[in-house]
Amino acid sequence: MAEHRFEPSAYYNSFGSYEPELSIAPGDRVVTTTADAGGFGQSGERVAKPGNPLTGPFVVEGAEPGDQLVIQLETIVPNRDNGFTVGSIAPHIVDGDFVPDLPARDLMRWSVDIEAGTASLRDDTATPADLTVPIAPMLGCIGVAPAGGQAISTATSGPYGGNMDYRLVAPGATVLLPVFTEGALLFVGDGHAAQGDGEIVGTGIEISMDVAFTVELRKGIEARWPRLETATHLIALGNARPLDQALQHATTELVRWLAAEHGVDNRAAAHRLGQVGEYDIGNVFDPAYTVAAKIAKAWVG
Repeated sequence: MAEHRFEPSAYYNSFGSYEPELSIAPGDRVVTTTADAGGFGQSGERVAKPGNPLTGPFVVEGAEPGDQLVIQLETIVPNRDNGFTVGSIAPHIVDGDFVPDLPARDLMRWSVDIEAGTASLRDDTATPADLTVPIAPMLGCIGVAPAGGQAISTATSGPYGGNMDYRLVAPGATVLLPVFTEGALLFVGDGHAAQGDGEIVGTGIEISMDVAFTVELRKGIEARWPRLETATHLIALGNARPLDQALQHATTELVRWLAAEHGVDNRAAAHRLGQVGEYDIGNVFDPAYTVAAKIAKAWVG
């Protein structure tokens, strides 16, 4: 196993089959950085075009279509003391007759105290004006190159992963991604110091990150959508619009996963998911919505 310390010199605003920035072998560890959604880096200066610029791609030796990439997220840590959000719920998230009551969608600056583990905002146009929240660092974007040589904007998501804005894509989680092209071509980006479910304002607390992860490769795995494993749950992620289609993808992928790898057939899966299954909403701001279908590991065995 090798460790690679990678400092990006170029960023991409789409998931695609670009020339790899770094070649890694299964088992390797990568330590790198990401710019924020606006393209600003650790120094606070713009280092990339805005729109969720991505670090990568990392080519994974031996990865082929039909394999599964296994990314163990070790650390995701903000590397500066400020981030930004938008000051209003997105218009399509609320009833149409409430849209005129929404405030301006201006940028708001947050102070981020990494040692204290908090982020603080003062907005004198709001009542109350002060807000402090615990930070919970995550990656809004993680994915591989899509099938067919496509280049797909970081504004959205799909079977390859992408801009899912799911807050459990966080330290300690294992992200499992289908491989669609030789070498997989892994990208990471769009760090949030914190974010509520749905990313309903169109941002989390956007901030640049120091990131460390390891990569493994599973050969010949029948997976169609991103999966996530935490200490307590198996999670399948569906990305689509409308929301019910994303839920269908996530539910189907979880049932397939339970049958293929955990000895739970479709009937047994129905019993379990029907009574103890869980759902989270990842992203409802971007063109494709994200739904997470979950089951606690205690119900799988």
